[in-house]
Amino acid sequence: MARHLITSAIPYINGIKHLGNLVGSQLPADLFARYCRARGHEVLFLCATDEHGTPAELAAAKAGKPVAEYCAEMHGVQARIAEGFRLSFDHFGRSSSPQNHRLTQHFAKRLHEEGLIREVSETQMYSPTDGRFLPDRYIEGTCPNCGFESARGDQCDNCTKQLDPVDLINPRSVISGATDLEMRETKHLYLCQSKMKDELEAWIDSKTDWPILTTSIAKKWLNDGDGLQDRGITRDLDWGIPVRRGDEDWPGMEGKVFYVWFDAPIEYIACAQEWVDAGKGADWQRWWRTDKGADDVRYTQFMGKDNVPFHTLSFPATILGSAEPWKLVDYIKSFNYLNYDGGQFSTSRGRGVFMDQALEILPADYWRWWLLSHAPESSDSEFTWENFQASVNKDLADVLGNFVSRVTKFCRSKFGEAVPEGGAHGPAEEALLAALATRIRAYEGHMEAMEVRKSAAELRAIWVLGNEYLQEAAPWSTFKTDPEQAAMQVRLALNLIRLYAVLSAPFIPDAAASMLAALRTPERGWPGDVATALEALKPGHGFDVPEVLFSKITDEAREDWQVRFAGVRG
Repeated sequence: MARHLITSAIPYINGIKHLGNLVGSQLPADLFARYCRARGHEVLFLCATDEHGTPAELAAAKAGKPVAEYCAEMHGVQARIAEGFRLSFDHFGRSSSPQNHRLTQHFAKRLHEEGLIREVSETQMYSPTDGRFLPDRYIEGTCPNCGFESARGDQCDNCTKQLDPVDLINPRSVISGATDLEMRETKHLYLCQSKMKDELEAWIDSKTDWPILTTSIAKKWLNDGDGLQDRGITRDLDWGIPVRRGDEDWPGMEGKVFYVWFDAPIEYIACAQEWVDAGKGADWQRWWRTDKGADDVRYTQFMGKDNVPFHTLSFPATILGSAEPWKLVDYIKSFNYLNYDGGQFSTSRGRGVFMDQALEILPADYWRWWLLSHAPESSDSEFTWENFQASVNKDLADVLGNFVSRVTKFCRSKFGEAVPEGGAHGPAEEALLAALATRIRAYEGHMEAMEVRKSAAELRAIWVLGNEYLQEAAPWSTFKTDPEQAAMQVRLALNLIRLYAVLSAPFIPDAAASMLAALRTPERGWPGDVATALEALKPGHGFDVPEVLFSKITDEAREDWQVRFAGVRG
């Protein structure tokens, strides 16, 4: 049994996330966590809300609420939506937790002691109209790289180029819209990433199994232009983790907080502490400290490509720079972007289908299947309503749902609601078992390699094998001349339903649970020998005919949704 530590990128607290956010980190992480648990491995799957920085302040101000109250409320909302999508986090924490406050301040102290933090006097945008320094995300303007007119002070959403506020053309305050901005002097702390370039580069080079997308982004940041730059880790904000060296004051840093990109990844570790303090687990250190047993943990992170630089460089710089025995990530699964109907999803601009809206119109499994089977792994992918309708109707309704319905209804009509007895396997059944064994092993290989789309394609192919067998065997015809042979065919098909439930549970957990419930079996053992797995339900075992697993999406519904979700959230 292996031990798997799994984290997905932690979503910002500023509102409900869209489907692109979901498929870019949390959903594939859940797929892998569910698969690892099904294989009998020990899993700790962690996520949290990212609650500091300007997005939280801006969203709270827009909602007319104190930022702490807003964050608490939105954490509850995001937790409920995550549950609605059946994301199986062992703990869903908060970066504003006391645990993360202490741990972030601890790391700052250790990095300072190791000579990796320096104090910098710099000029920063100040708004006389607003009477305050403006953090990066409080400033918008035109991107000097691509001309996008709503680029932020830290990054352009359009071309993803990292920016400084002074780079923007025609900068303006997000708070008031004021353009009379001026540069004033302030002091901040910088993490000396440049001192760690060689160590970070050697570590990244050692990860020969990482996806090309992950390593190419990391190396681009390492080597482009002037190479890896020192990065500011403090901000002039009211909301955040106060700048301290452990439990000591930091002279000259009064009233400042740590930059959200410094404290947010540390929340992964703090989240495990929250998990223990909430009474859900014990001994968080065996997951995170290599001197406490974490040396045998396989740590996998899931994230969108925009998060890769911080998780391959900045966070590892924090971990390595502390000179303490913390667990480093073993594998980073990164994703490209999911676009929406010819445009981009955008939380800040309210464009696309959002997670709460998705669950209002269809159950989670419909979305889980489409998103995972179209995951943007090797390139960006695009959500269209036509493709969504076709995939749901063909894959879920016609291939899987129809198989379950036909088998259970036919058995009930000819043999009653119990697994029938009689008959023996012939060449067709042996060929099916051989094909299933090959496909299942391939499915396992893709799942273990975290090849999401290939896994979905293999799972669908496994469903198709059952349909092809049913069409060839035609028990409804066989029954007329050889009832015992038909009984064997139906018994095999009923066991196939159970097998499909077990294999499909990581993708479509609710449908899998419905299939197992209909078969009156809670048994979810992963199939080893296929022949043995297909004899799990013995003759006489009762079952129920389930409700329709998946309803087809009509043209009328699709057209209505296309109009309703035309790209702007109301």
